[in-house]
Amino acid sequence: MKLKTSLMAAALVSGIGAPALAEEVKIGVPTWTGAQAIAYVLGEIVASRIGGSVEYVPGNNATIFQAMDQGEGDIDVHPDVWLPNQESFTKEYVDGAGTVTLSSNPYEGNQGFCVSKDFAEANDITDITDLGRPDVAALMDSDGNGLGEMWIGAPGWASANVNEVKVRDYGLLDFVEPIRAEEAVKTARIKDSIAKGEGYAFYCYEPHAVWYMFDVVMLTEPAFDPEKYVMVQPSDDADWYDKSMVATKDDLKQVQIAWSNSLADRSPAIAEFFANFSLTADDVSGLAFEISAQGREPAEAAKEWVEANSDRVDTMLGL
Repeated sequence: MKLKTSLMAAALVSGIGAPALAEEVKIGVPTWTGAQAIAYVLGEIVASRIGGSVEYVPGNNATIFQAMDQGEGDIDVHPDVWLPNQESFTKEYVDGAGTVTLSSNPYEGNQGFCVSKDFAEANDITDITDLGRPDVAALMDSDGNGLGEMWIGAPGWASANVNEVKVRDYGLLDFVEPIRAEEAVKTARIKDSIAKGEGYAFYCYEPHAVWYMFDVVMLTEPAFDPEKYVMVQPSDDADWYDKSMVATKDDLKQVQIAWSNSLADRSPAIAEFFANFSLTADDVSGLAFEISAQGREPAEAAKEWVEANSDRVDTMLGL
């Protein structure tokens, strides 16, 4: 630990060019905005405070975890691991293979389904089962196929698989069509539905920019019950859908970063910083809002956040 600390200190001394070990990191960047925000905060601190080189690599959960497992530096870190959503990956690579480290500094995440506040109040919608009322489903049917549309997540998201099972097990399939699309499609649809006074339901979670962008409410669900929450992910079983049963709200999530164990040998100062890295849910929501709603580049928003929170960054760096 003393060696790592001294290496980091050497890298941080102003006036010194490259860090002692020319440290570098490749940061995985999933599609959702919160993950992008965290990825660029990590990169900004590595570049501006440690003096390392940073490369951002787009990828889904499976791709990022597989690269971290291989430990060859193709992707070194996942910026936003939601548990238990991504538990199939952490069980395989953190608990099983022992090739990936999971941070011990999580922030708390909350998942559910939302509608706009106006739509909810106008139609007395408070609970997930209200989406199965024929009158409500009809108001959410924008394409005339007889089913109301509900966005359940983007392709490749573990949470989208959970939500697909939920739609079935909440008895909504006769009324609601679960839609998978990129998050930008969902955001545009929320804006359009509010402008037109139409109904629309969507998977939502905290932290997220949506709480800053629109006046939305999260619907109630049955309280989390582990006996009614049996989720098998596609990475575990091809028959995941039939073998799963989810008829309860998700438990509160623990969200943290994960990185390849090989990083400690290749870039020890960066690995030590990752072990100390922490953000709050409010941090992530605010950053996501700047990117999604204000149209700012992730790198710009991250740079501003790091500059505004220098004391917290110092603590993460052990200064």
